[in-house]
Amino acid sequence: MKKNDSISSSAMMPFQQTVHAFQSMLLSIYDEVMITDINGMIRERAGEMKGLWEVNEDTIIGSNLFELEKNTFFGEPSIQNLLNQQKTSIIQTSWHDKKILVTGYPLSSINTDDLLAWGFRNITEDPSHNEGDPYAEDMNHVMTKYLSTPLVVRSQKMLDVFDTAEMVSKVPSTVLLLGESGVGKEMIAKSIHEMGHRKAQPFIAVNCGAIPENLLESELFGYEEGAFSGARKNGASGKFELANHGVLFLDEVAELPLNLQVKLLRVLQEREVTPLGGSKPIKINIQVIAATNTSLEQMVEDGTFREDLYYRLNVVPIEIPSLRERIEEIPYFIYHFVQKYNQLYNRNIQILPDAIDLLSIYKWPGNVRQLENIIERIVVTSRKTEVDAPSVQNIIPWKKDIIKAPPIFEHIMPLQEAMDLVEEQLINMAMEQYKSVKLAAKVLDVSQPTMSRKYKKIRKKMQQANLSPSNKRKILEEQLDIRLRSIAIVTAAIIQPEEVIQLKTNTAPTNPDYQKLQKKLTMIREQEGIIEWVYIFYYLDNKRMLTLVADEGFIIKPGETYEGPPEIMDVASAAMNGKVGVTPMYKDIYGEWKTSFAPIFDHSGQVIALIGYDYSQSYINSELKKLAKILNINI
Repeated sequence: MKKNDSISSSAMMPFQQTVHAFQSMLLSIYDEVMITDINGMIRERAGEMKGLWEVNEDTIIGSNLFELEKNTFFGEPSIQNLLNQQKTSIIQTSWHDKKILVTGYPLSSINTDDLLAWGFRNITEDPSHNEGDPYAEDMNHVMTKYLSTPLVVRSQKMLDVFDTAEMVSKVPSTVLLLGESGVGKEMIAKSIHEMGHRKAQPFIAVNCGAIPENLLESELFGYEEGAFSGARKNGASGKFELANHGVLFLDEVAELPLNLQVKLLRVLQEREVTPLGGSKPIKINIQVIAATNTSLEQMVEDGTFREDLYYRLNVVPIEIPSLRERIEEIPYFIYHFVQKYNQLYNRNIQILPDAIDLLSIYKWPGNVRQLENIIERIVVTSRKTEVDAPSVQNIIPWKKDIIKAPPIFEHIMPLQEAMDLVEEQLINMAMEQYKSVKLAAKVLDVSQPTMSRKYKKIRKKMQQANLSPSNKRKILEEQLDIRLRSIAIVTAAIIQPEEVIQLKTNTAPTNPDYQKLQKKLTMIREQEGIIEWVYIFYYLDNKRMLTLVADEGFIIKPGETYEGPPEIMDVASAAMNGKVGVTPMYKDIYGEWKTSFAPIFDHSGQVIALIGYDYSQSYINSELKKLAKILNINI
């Protein structure tokens, strides 16, 4: 129904009249209004924002608003946050970079059904005409609006980088920018210059890897007349002198040869530079910002970078994350670069949401620089004004990871359980990396509804609002126990029963069977990397177990008896009956642990011993925190 549609009140029930009256009232404020039930199913619609919803306009009524949101907007939070009244209004950004103010109104008082009214208002306007309107600011660049070259700063990691850059711009401290090639180190260096009190002074950039070594010294430090063959008559100032009172940016500082590292160290220490062929030092007042995509610490260890210079440069290190670590910024970069090159080349290219999805899950080894180059290529070469995913697929250098070897299960387990374990791990990995059901579905090559349903299944227990902190921790431990149980099942299969049977008669460390098993257990511990100890126990009774063999360094000697608390002995007893199990956290005389037990069977199917895996308290707590973060659980 459009804004100017007329409605015959005589043809309506009182409830419908009330709803439409509410719609009419809201349309004086909003561009579009929808009425939904509590689950998001759209029952009524008034007004229209053309080109906003990523579906056919005729099919909107009867669709689910929360599903429409996933295909129309990106970023957080979701409009579903309005259901529990955490917020009354939020601002969403569409894939076409429209800023939409969304407000929710409960309508439960006018009917027995729980209904909601949703108001949508387009607040994307020209900042030059609305200087007093806070919504009219360019929200992509709100953090960097005072810079000559705006930066896209939308992730928390980049907000932290920008905050540190802003603080260090107020002081003359030396800054070391770290990060992969193409992440924007020079952009951050320029930002530090422009935000500081040196902004009216020079910003001089030098790429230490782009200048031949025989010219680099004179380029940096300058030279006097006659310093070398071909020198200018009156000499020349070096970059340090040219940057006096301003900022000198030394990009690719790791490329400096050792002899120049010594001279750079002296300049940083004494704050004076002596030109090549000269004898009189020149005092300088500069801030030095160095950058590298190489590990200087490793170079120090290798002897190719001076340790004292490293510490001089590393006063304020700023690690700039790769584009893979700030995926949420990719749509903003795309919009920014499309605008830039549309204007530069007088084009009118639009990149559609499915293409943005594809660009968001690409790994970008060249980071922002590579993304900008791809967008420029798309704008220049596209024959269509609207670029979709297949078009991007033909342009981007897409390479999928090569799986060197498939996962191997050496122990029979229920097929569905194995599939569930692999599926859950992949879904958690995808959600942890992309933080979006939509993007995770793309990278796992499943439909978005399928991904949403499976992820909700994983999170179902964790999202119950009435859970106590102890219950939440219990649920997280159950998820972790599934993983520990699978490790026990798979790794126990490499233990041959004959080796254990022979060992039960002789546990001396000189026994070849003991040494063979010890190597196997040590290999399991080292390969997994998360296990504290691996051992084989012989179950004596409900209080005691006998140590047969363990990995190197195990605290209990072979032939010694272990007396454990009920938590471990109960799981060990169940393992003697063929059940793989994981203990809760328990405490014994050796510390606090979580242990998994798997039975070792002989060829007749009898349990002859138990293989145990100990996990430290610190590891368990660390893994629970990771799970809590992935599943959005606060404990």
